[in-house]
Amino acid sequence: MGTLINPFYIARKGLAKHIRELSPEISGKILDVGCGTKPYKNFFKFSEYIGLEYDTGIDLYKKSADYFYDGKKFPFNAETFDSIICNQVLEHVFEPEDFLKEIFRVLKPHGKLLITVPFVWDEHEQPFDYARYSSFGLKYLLEKCGFRIIKHKKSINNISVIFQLLSDYFYKISNKQKLFKWVTIVFIIFPLNLIGIILGIILPNNNDLFLDNIILAEKL
Repeated sequence: MGTLINPFYIARKGLAKHIRELSPEISGKILDVGCGTKPYKNFFKFSEYIGLEYDTGIDLYKKSADYFYDGKKFPFNAETFDSIICNQVLEHVFEPEDFLKEIFRVLKPHGKLLITVPFVWDEHEQPFDYARYSSFGLKYLLEKCGFRIIKHKKSINNISVIFQLLSDYFYKISNKQKLFKWVTIVFIIFPLNLIGIILGIILPNNNDLFLDNIILAEKL
């Protein structure tokens, strides 16, 4: 019950499912770029797990991140890491090619990159929300920066995407009033999550409309 009243339940459940499925491909010395609170760390087997965050001067992720960078160059030597993960970060990067080239630089030859990027989602973490990527645009960008796509998955590629967006809408308009927020969560968001999950199982998928890109790539 506690999980189902989460307004982002459908999105996070789908994302976690695909990351877990691809996690056996990521191992060794891992760098988590834009690590936040390292929510997926336990999905991976590793010899070392290092979290990197952009230094905003805010203490939000100070306890979780191991290193900080200036938004331009990662504080590591070339070819340091066996694997890199980067979850829901690229849309917040104003110069995506420079960012991906830094990932390429610190990754060992034939090292793996697991990256997730939204396709359909509202503006968030304003004003640092710069882009949305189609599957084709993301493939082009990664290949341009020297990566080979191994696997590409689309998360929540069914009617659940509509119910997730509705949940997000109602949560955003009610979030500033505590009582209204909890009434909305229990009587609107919970039913939306439940109906979305059921219909997502029953109705066919649509690969043209989805929440997130999940890509496993290799450094050439």
